This record gives sequence, structure tokens and C-alpha cells, in this order.
Amino acid sequence: MTLDELLQQAKAIPSIPRVVSEVNAELDRDDPDPRRIAERVATDPGMTARLLKLANSAFFGLTRQIDSVDEAIAVLGFNHLRTLVQAVALGSSFKSVPGVNLEQFWRYSLNTAKICRPLARSLKLPDGAAFTAGLVHAVGELVMHMGMPDVVAKIDWGVSPFDMKRAEVERSVLGYTYADVSAAFAERWDFPPVIATALKHQLVPFEGDIYEPLAGVVHMASWRARAQEMNLDREAMAATFPDVVAILLGLSLDMVLDKDPQEWTSAGELAAFLH
Repeated sequence: MTLDELLQQAKAIPSIPRVVSEVNAELDRDDPDPRRIAERVATDPGMTARLLKLANSAFFGLTRQIDSVDEAIAVLGFNHLRTLVQAVALGSSFKSVPGVNLEQFWRYSLNTAKICRPLARSLKLPDGAAFTAGLVHAVGELVMHMGMPDVVAKIDWGVSPFDMKRAEVERSVLGYTYADVSAAFAERWDFPPVIATALKHQLVPFEGDIYEPLAGVVHMASWRARAQEMNLDREAMAATFPDVVAILLGLSLDMVLDKDPQEWTSAGELAAFLH
């Protein structure tokens, strides 16, 4: 199945929820109105409940309780609110995916996002965009499992979705990878262009005329999160370390490991994200 054929399947890519479209439209205005945003979120009680649950989880590490959408906007700001709304919508849009352990998938994705943020800060890149890119960088895997479960099951049989060689195998079998699908998904769901670009180039962020440092951050963070998921020791991490991307970003293995989250994603965070 070609990439275009996959993207044309209604079952593969869930429609963007109306409330997400409306919130994005308001946030894209020159002068977003917090009251209008809160009113739009309030039209979906389920989203409101999940959003507040997630805001009060370790996801953002807040030291105070958030009791309303208005308060979430005031405390977190517009950029983090956008991330919250999109994260909640993602978690509820992929309720069941053939052949995918969703708890493991979102744990890995959340860990990637957590590593992206401090890495981006250290490189003076937008940490909010990096966090969001990390969160959705592998959503293409879900789309592929939804759209062509039998084909992807054969790939899964030979190589785990978290294997360092996963993308290489996907490209040899399909002609494209989860990164291409993730970028297309981001465009369909109205993520900012900077996010879609980072996802598109996350596997090869520096090549020829391509120079995408934010994609490089996602590349490094996803490598570290995969290593965590596979319980690699330091020797194994050193053997798989993406040297070329790291050098171009000015990073070493120790510098990347120094950005490990204080707490890896917990069951409580996943519960807030998925339910």
C-alpha cells in the first residue's frame, strides 16, 4: 500500500475533533481570547475532564491544583494548552489499535517528549514545539497499524516497533516510514508547520540542503526513549548512539543522558492520558 493510499483510508487517520479545530483556530489568531478558548473546550465535558486530569498529573510537574480550563490557561499559557488539548484528543482518538500495546506506545512517546524539552532548551530551540513533536513523533505507527494491520503485523513479527532498525525495515518493505506518516498526520490535524517539518525529517535531520535542528532533537530523544524501553545498559547505548546527529547538534552521550527526566512516565500519567 502506498503512502497516498494509506492516507486516503478514513479508518487510518481519525478526524480531528471539532473542539480541537476550534481551539487551534482561536490560538492561531493574533490575539487569542482565553474566555472563548475555555468556552469551546467546555462544549466537550469529556475532554474537559481529561484535560484537567492530565494537567494535574506529573505530565507538567505543577505544584498546585488546576480546577478549571480558565485556570489551566492562566497557569500553563497558550502553547502548553494547545499541547494539552491535542494530547487529550490523541489519547481518546486511538482507543484500540490492532497489534499495538497502547500503554507501552504512549509511555515511550511521553518519555520522548520529556527528553525533547530540556534538549531543546539546551540548544536554544523552542521547547514547547519540541515537547509536542516528541509526543506525536511516532503516531504514524498507529496510523499504519490501523490502515494495514496485516502488512504491519508481518513487520512487527521481524522487528519490534522500538527496535533501532525499525524505520529501515519499514522503508525496505513499504517505501516509506512511520516518520512520513506522522508528518502527514500532523498536517491533517492542523499541528503547526514547525512540528510537521520536525516529524518529516526526524530520521535524517541533516543531509544535503536539509538542516533541521528540531528534528535532530526528536531524533536524539526518541533514541534515548527507545533505549529506556529496551533496557539498554550504557555499553549498548554507546554502541547505538547516533554519533553523526549528535555531533552536528554539539551533543555527547553524557550530555543526552543528563537530560533524562527526573521521573520516567508513570502508570498514573498514562492513566491520565488514556482514560
